[in-house]
Amino acid sequence: MNFEEFYGDALPVLKLAEKHILNTISEYPGFNETPEGIQEIIYCRSRIKSPESMTEKLRRKGLPVNLNSALYKVNDAIGVRVVCSFADDVYNVYRWFSGHPDFEIINVKDYIANPKPNGYRSLHLIIKIVSGDGCGLTAEIQLRTIATDFWAALEHQMKYKHEITHEELIRNELKRCADEIASVDLSMQTLRDIIMNNSWDNEA
Repeated sequence: MNFEEFYGDALPVLKLAEKHILNTISEYPGFNETPEGIQEIIYCRSRIKSPESMTEKLRRKGLPVNLNSALYKVNDAIGVRVVCSFADDVYNVYRWFSGHPDFEIINVKDYIANPKPNGYRSLHLIIKIVSGDGCGLTAEIQLRTIATDFWAALEHQMKYKHEITHEELIRNELKRCADEIASVDLSMQTLRDIIMNNSWDNEA
């Protein structure tokens, strides 16, 4: 089943909603490099959930496999990933987004403060569009650092690959790498803060 067959007349609305969210994020002050050389958002990616993935999720949750369930019983028919330079940038984007009048944040899962058992660290938002294109629809926004995004790409491949040899060893190594990446993220954040504070002191 293709996207048009599954989502029907709702597909153009979903695409407009996806574009609305991306256009809004592009207005974030740190989306492009500032004169000070700061670029808080490195890049964004988005997708409308595939019919196969949506069907599997609805069945897993015991929900009817239909358009109403896809749009209103789960919240991630639209998904956006925002990749930031540093962990502080993740929270800056979150605070900015939460104050935007076009959106209402209806759920937050902070996997940076409370990592998943496998070491995954990210900030997940469920938002509802309350004004503009796609009004009434929900979407999931994932905010993470570029280092975590690199790790998550490999972990995702592992999760969906079958018949992996030495699976436990690999997962233990992925967890170790996730912890090391978190430590590096923190160290890089500290270094940036020192550099920026020194720059401001020199200008004073």
